[in-house]
Amino acid sequence: MIEQTFVMVKPDGVQRGLVGEIISTFERVGLRIIAIKMLIPTRDLVAKHYPERDEWFQEVGQKTIKGYVEIGLDVSREFGTDDPIRIGKMVKAWLIDFISSDRVVAMVLEGNAAVLNVRRICGNTFPLFADPGSIRGRFSLESPDYANAEKRPVKNLVHASGKLDEAQYEVALWFPELA
Repeated sequence: MIEQTFVMVKPDGVQRGLVGEIISTFERVGLRIIAIKMLIPTRDLVAKHYPERDEWFQEVGQKTIKGYVEIGLDVSREFGTDDPIRIGKMVKAWLIDFISSDRVVAMVLEGNAAVLNVRRICGNTFPLFADPGSIRGRFSLESPDYANAEKRPVKNLVHASGKLDEAQYEVALWFPELA
């Protein structure tokens, strides 16, 4: 099924000059760019991008806890809590600071099973665990402990919508002219 999805090259990807490499990775597999722009997003836009729901905080917190466990770190010691919702809220605050700190490239990609395929091509959100051929596996070395020591999110180069309804929301938020 042909779908549209939202992708953002985050400030670390833009700063490192990887925009062209990232875009060509998507284009080489047959995904088409429907819309694209470079901007410094406002804190308000980024806050709207990341949900303000306990379910989302729980999911992000659980993923963070899992990543810490996999590399043998004590999440309670690192975050001061083991509550996934509190951890998710911390991560969201860090994401707002980071994403609004500099230029990003926002784009809408279209293609067969675009949401799933883009996520697969991007790789695990923790580059340390990403397949070597994925964008994150090829271009990033970040691990959760390194980012946490600096009280910031993992610099993983790209954001990609996780589900079709999320993609539809994010496309409408970042590209209201397409709605």
